[in-house]
Amino acid sequence: MEHTEKSNNTETKWTYEKVWAVLMESRQQMQEQMQDQKNKMDESQKRIEENLAEMKRNTDKSISEMSKNIGGLGNSIGRLTEAMFSAELWKKFSEIGYPFTRQSERVKFTENNRFLAEIDLFLENGDYAMLVEIKTDLSNDDVDEHLERFEKIRHYMDARSDNRKLVGAVAGAIVPENTLIYAQRKGLYVVLQSGDAVAIADMPQNFKPREW
Repeated sequence: MEHTEKSNNTETKWTYEKVWAVLMESRQQMQEQMQDQKNKMDESQKRIEENLAEMKRNTDKSISEMSKNIGGLGNSIGRLTEAMFSAELWKKFSEIGYPFTRQSERVKFTENNRFLAEIDLFLENGDYAMLVEIKTDLSNDDVDEHLERFEKIRHYMDARSDNRKLVGAVAGAIVPENTLIYAQRKGLYVVLQSGDAVAIADMPQNFKPREW
Protein backbone atom coordinates (compact mmCIF):
# COMPACT_ATOMS: atom_id res chain seq x y z
CA MET A 1 0.00 0.00 0.00
CA GLU A 2 2.82 2.44 0.86
CA HIS A 3 4.71 1.45 -2.27
CA THR A 4 1.73 2.24 -4.37
CA GLU A 5 1.34 5.60 -2.72
CA LYS A 6 5.02 6.25 -3.15
CA SER A 7 4.80 5.13 -6.69
CA ASN A 8 1.77 7.31 -7.24
CA ASN A 9 3.49 10.30 -5.59
CA THR A 10 6.55 9.85 -7.75
CA GLU A 11 4.41 9.59 -10.85
CA THR A 12 2.43 12.67 -9.82
CA LYS A 13 5.60 14.68 -9.08
CA TRP A 14 7.10 13.75 -12.41
CA THR A 15 3.90 14.81 -14.19
CA TYR A 16 3.95 18.29 -12.53
CA GLU A 17 7.58 18.83 -13.46
CA LYS A 18 6.93 17.80 -17.02
CA VAL A 19 3.92 20.05 -17.32
CA TRP A 20 5.89 22.96 -15.87
CA ALA A 21 8.75 22.33 -18.26
CA VAL A 22 6.37 22.22 -21.18
CA LEU A 23 4.79 25.48 -20.05
CA MET A 24 8.19 27.14 -19.70
CA GLU A 25 9.23 25.87 -23.10
CA SER A 26 5.98 27.12 -24.64
CA ARG A 27 6.46 30.48 -22.96
CA GLN A 28 9.99 30.73 -24.31
CA GLN A 29 8.83 29.82 -27.80
CA MET A 30 6.05 32.37 -27.58
CA GLN A 31 8.48 35.10 -26.49
CA GLU A 32 10.83 34.18 -29.32
CA GLN A 33 7.97 34.26 -31.82
CA MET A 34 6.81 37.62 -30.49
CA GLN A 35 10.34 39.02 -30.69
CA ASP A 36 10.72 37.65 -34.20
CA GLN A 37 7.42 39.23 -35.19
CA LYS A 38 8.49 42.52 -33.64
CA ASN A 39 11.78 42.40 -35.53
CA LYS A 40 9.91 41.80 -38.77
CA MET A 41 7.55 44.69 -38.02
CA ASP A 42 10.50 46.98 -37.19
CA GLU A 43 12.21 45.99 -40.42
CA SER A 44 9.02 46.57 -42.37
CA GLN A 45 8.57 49.98 -40.71
CA LYS A 46 12.16 50.85 -41.54
CA ARG A 47 11.66 49.95 -45.20
CA ILE A 48 8.46 52.02 -45.31
CA GLU A 49 10.26 55.04 -43.81
CA GLU A 50 13.14 54.62 -46.26
CA ASN A 51 10.71 54.42 -49.17
CA LEU A 52 8.86 57.52 -47.97
CA ALA A 53 12.13 59.39 -47.56
CA GLU A 54 13.18 58.39 -51.09
CA MET A 55 9.79 59.47 -52.46
CA LYS A 56 10.15 62.83 -50.68
CA ARG A 57 13.65 63.34 -52.11
CA ASN A 58 12.41 62.54 -55.60
CA THR A 59 9.40 64.83 -55.17
CA ASP A 60 11.54 67.69 -53.85
CA LYS A 61 13.94 67.21 -56.76
CA SER A 62 11.08 67.24 -59.28
CA ILE A 63 9.58 70.37 -57.74
CA SER A 64 12.97 72.08 -57.73
CA GLU A 65 13.59 71.20 -61.38
CA MET A 66 10.08 72.31 -62.31
CA SER A 67 10.57 75.63 -60.50
CA LYS A 68 13.83 76.19 -62.36
CA ASN A 69 12.16 75.41 -65.67
CA ILE A 70 9.25 77.74 -64.90
CA GLY A 71 11.64 80.42 -63.70
CA GLY A 72 13.74 80.01 -66.83
CA LEU A 73 10.65 80.20 -68.99
CA GLY A 74 9.55 83.35 -67.16
CA ASN A 75 12.97 84.92 -67.68
CA SER A 76 12.92 84.00 -71.36
CA ILE A 77 9.48 85.56 -71.83
CA GLY A 78 10.64 88.66 -69.96
CA ARG A 79 13.73 89.01 -72.15
CA LEU A 80 11.64 88.50 -75.27
CA THR A 81 9.23 91.22 -74.14
CA GLU A 82 12.10 93.63 -73.46
CA ALA A 83 13.64 92.91 -76.85
CA MET A 84 10.31 93.49 -78.57
CA PHE A 85 9.94 96.97 -77.06
CA SER A 86 13.57 98.10 -77.13
CA ALA A 87 13.88 97.52 -80.87
CA GLU A 88 11.50 100.36 -81.77
CA LEU A 89 10.97 102.46 -78.68
CA TRP A 90 13.44 105.22 -79.45
CA LYS A 91 11.76 105.77 -82.82
CA LYS A 92 8.33 106.13 -81.21
CA PHE A 93 9.51 108.77 -78.74
CA SER A 94 11.37 110.62 -81.45
CA GLU A 95 8.01 111.03 -83.20
CA ILE A 96 6.55 112.88 -80.20
CA GLY A 97 9.45 115.23 -79.56
CA TYR A 98 12.14 113.22 -77.81
CA PRO A 99 14.98 112.71 -80.33
CA PHE A 100 17.03 110.36 -78.21
CA THR A 101 20.53 109.67 -79.48
CA ARG A 102 21.45 106.77 -77.23
CA GLN A 103 19.68 103.71 -75.88
CA SER A 104 21.01 101.33 -73.20
CA GLU A 105 19.44 98.17 -71.80
CA ARG A 106 19.44 96.88 -68.22
CA VAL A 107 21.38 99.80 -66.80
CA LYS A 108 22.40 99.40 -63.15
CA PHE A 109 23.04 102.42 -60.95
CA THR A 110 25.32 102.04 -57.94
CA GLU A 111 26.77 104.50 -55.46
CA ASN A 112 29.69 103.67 -53.17
CA ASN A 113 29.28 100.01 -54.14
CA ARG A 114 25.63 100.20 -53.06
CA PHE A 115 22.96 99.17 -55.54
CA LEU A 116 20.43 101.92 -56.24
CA ALA A 117 18.29 100.77 -59.15
CA GLU A 118 18.18 98.92 -62.43
CA ILE A 119 16.48 100.39 -65.48
CA ASP A 120 15.22 98.09 -68.23
CA LEU A 121 15.69 100.72 -70.93
CA PHE A 122 17.56 104.02 -70.58
CA LEU A 123 17.03 106.51 -73.42
CA GLU A 124 18.99 109.77 -73.44
CA ASN A 125 20.13 112.87 -75.30
CA GLY A 126 21.61 116.18 -74.22
CA ASP A 127 18.40 117.45 -72.62
CA TYR A 128 16.46 114.42 -71.41
CA ALA A 129 16.90 110.95 -69.99
CA MET A 130 13.97 108.55 -70.03
CA LEU A 131 13.61 105.62 -67.65
CA VAL A 132 11.52 102.80 -69.08
CA GLU A 133 10.18 99.82 -67.12
CA ILE A 134 9.12 96.86 -69.27
CA LYS A 135 6.86 94.06 -68.03
CA THR A 136 5.13 91.13 -69.67
CA ASP A 137 2.01 91.87 -67.62
CA LEU A 138 2.09 95.42 -66.28
CA SER A 139 0.38 96.20 -62.95
CA ASN A 140 -0.22 99.23 -60.72
CA ASP A 141 2.45 97.92 -58.34
CA ASP A 142 4.95 97.90 -61.20
CA VAL A 143 4.09 101.54 -61.85
CA ASP A 144 4.62 102.46 -58.18
CA GLU A 145 7.95 100.63 -58.04
CA HIS A 146 9.11 102.43 -61.16
CA LEU A 147 8.19 105.82 -59.70
CA GLU A 148 10.30 105.08 -56.64
CA ARG A 149 13.37 104.74 -58.87
CA PHE A 150 13.19 108.33 -60.09
CA GLU A 151 14.15 109.96 -56.79
CA LYS A 152 17.16 107.64 -56.55
CA ILE A 153 18.28 108.33 -60.12
CA ARG A 154 17.66 112.09 -59.71
CA HIS A 155 19.89 112.13 -56.64
CA TYR A 156 22.50 110.07 -58.51
CA MET A 157 22.56 112.50 -61.46
CA ASP A 158 22.56 115.64 -59.28
CA ALA A 159 25.60 114.33 -57.42
CA ARG A 160 27.36 114.20 -60.80
CA SER A 161 26.14 117.62 -61.96
CA ASP A 162 23.96 115.96 -64.59
CA ASN A 163 21.08 118.41 -64.91
CA ARG A 164 19.17 116.69 -67.66
CA LYS A 165 15.46 116.30 -67.05
CA LEU A 166 14.12 112.86 -66.27
CA VAL A 167 10.92 111.54 -67.83
CA GLY A 168 9.46 108.08 -67.61
CA ALA A 169 7.52 105.38 -69.37
CA VAL A 170 6.17 101.93 -68.66
CA ALA A 171 5.62 99.24 -71.28
CA GLY A 172 3.84 95.91 -71.27
CA ALA A 173 2.71 93.14 -73.56
CA ILE A 174 -0.42 93.07 -71.40
CA VAL A 175 -1.60 96.36 -69.89
CA PRO A 176 -4.99 96.43 -68.14
CA GLU A 177 -7.07 99.52 -68.78
CA ASN A 178 -6.98 100.58 -65.14
CA THR A 179 -3.18 100.35 -65.09
CA LEU A 180 -2.89 102.40 -68.27
CA ILE A 181 -5.03 105.16 -66.74
CA TYR A 182 -3.15 104.94 -63.44
CA ALA A 183 0.26 105.30 -65.08
CA GLN A 184 -0.82 108.25 -67.23
CA ARG A 185 -2.26 110.01 -64.18
CA LYS A 186 1.16 109.63 -62.58
CA GLY A 187 2.72 111.40 -65.57
CA LEU A 188 4.21 108.36 -67.29
CA TYR A 189 4.00 107.45 -70.94
CA VAL A 190 2.52 104.01 -71.58
CA VAL A 191 3.77 101.82 -74.42
CA LEU A 192 1.61 98.97 -75.71
CA GLN A 193 2.08 96.04 -78.00
CA SER A 194 0.26 96.74 -81.25
CA GLY A 195 0.17 93.73 -83.55
CA ASP A 196 3.76 92.95 -84.52
CA ALA A 197 4.98 96.37 -83.37
CA VAL A 198 4.69 98.68 -80.38
CA ALA A 199 2.91 102.00 -79.97
CA ILE A 200 2.67 104.77 -77.40
CA ALA A 201 -0.81 104.69 -75.93
CA ASP A 202 -3.11 107.56 -76.81
CA MET A 203 -2.81 110.23 -74.18
CA PRO A 204 -5.75 112.12 -72.67
CA GLN A 205 -6.04 115.81 -73.54
CA ASN A 206 -4.93 116.88 -70.07
CA PHE A 207 -1.89 114.56 -70.05
CA LYS A 208 1.32 116.21 -68.98
CA PRO A 209 4.46 114.09 -68.67
CA ARG A 210 6.03 114.41 -65.28
CA GLU A 211 9.59 115.67 -65.12
CA TRP A 212 12.07 115.09 -62.36
